[in-house]
Amino acid sequence: MKKVDFIIVGQGLAGACLALRLLNKGKTVWVMDQPQSNRCSKVAAGLFNPITGMGIVKTWRAEEIFEELFEFFPKAEAQLKASFFYPMHLYRPFQTIEEQNNWMAKTADKGQNKFVKAVYTSSAYPHIHNSYGGIEVNQSGYLDTNAFLSALTRRLLSLDSYSEENFRQDLLSIRDNTVEYKGVEARKIIFCTGVASLSPYFDWLPIRQLKGETLNISFSERPDVIYNKGVYVVPTSESAVYKAGATYSLSDLSPACTPEGRQELADKLSALLKDPFQILKQEWGIRPTTVDRRPILGPHPEHSNLVIFNGLGTKGVSLAPYFSNQLANWLTGEGEIHKEVNINRFKPLYSRS
Repeated sequence: MKKVDFIIVGQGLAGACLALRLLNKGKTVWVMDQPQSNRCSKVAAGLFNPITGMGIVKTWRAEEIFEELFEFFPKAEAQLKASFFYPMHLYRPFQTIEEQNNWMAKTADKGQNKFVKAVYTSSAYPHIHNSYGGIEVNQSGYLDTNAFLSALTRRLLSLDSYSEENFRQDLLSIRDNTVEYKGVEARKIIFCTGVASLSPYFDWLPIRQLKGETLNISFSERPDVIYNKGVYVVPTSESAVYKAGATYSLSDLSPACTPEGRQELADKLSALLKDPFQILKQEWGIRPTTVDRRPILGPHPEHSNLVIFNGLGTKGVSLAPYFSNQLANWLTGEGEIHKEVNINRFKPLYSRS
């Protein structure tokens, strides 16, 4: 029987970051994954941005999360001998003069200003509609998620620690201090499978499915910043191809791209870009979100050797490094899980069957 410290089910951003954290702590892992063309980690633009939302505000725990982000991925590039982390300024145009005025009133917030490179009160970029100016954000950029996940897969394969297969719940044996799955024994098994984590053990958690659609586009300009005004425009690994998105739907979870999604994004792009653009491809994916918009980390209420890491939502690139570190520390007895993300906050929803 093969023995490892931890089994990880799922190798999206959550599972990949956790696996690398544990390897760096000298632990042995077995990662199993069944990649799908529509998985959210592969379809997403990989955008990270500390200033978000309609109110243009600093994102939750921005200072510590983005400090961890900018430490983790450059080190991962060096370890995995691959390039996938691309810091890049982001330009967020003001949509109205009121929005511009509201932002100027916030400039006394030094914590928020830390993430702002410049503020413009008139047009700053000639190829987009931005007559009211906007803010240019630093500590933003994008992760080539496909390149990151592929690089980690290669590392795991070299360690004989990766299997591409569908996880079967009926083949999991749970013992007092260990688990066993298809001849592999581990201290704990961690489920990092996004919306697929609604297994019999974790189906009581309020994890919601949020569908998103994106477009791959080309246009004549070659911007040196990311545009974000109702729709983001982010470079991709393909020359002169940009990812635009995304839609958000809790109701339409159909496993396909939709004409409505395509039209919504095309309309928003037309409102942003002055130059004509060509739609090259449309994609879709399902993100795992939670009712309080916080990740879920920690052990099952009855089976402490079953653990979940889920609910990264639309901010997986920025949240995965920080919370994978927290979970890896907990798994190795070196730290605690913050109560804001601890599975225990949903314990009242659990009932023994």
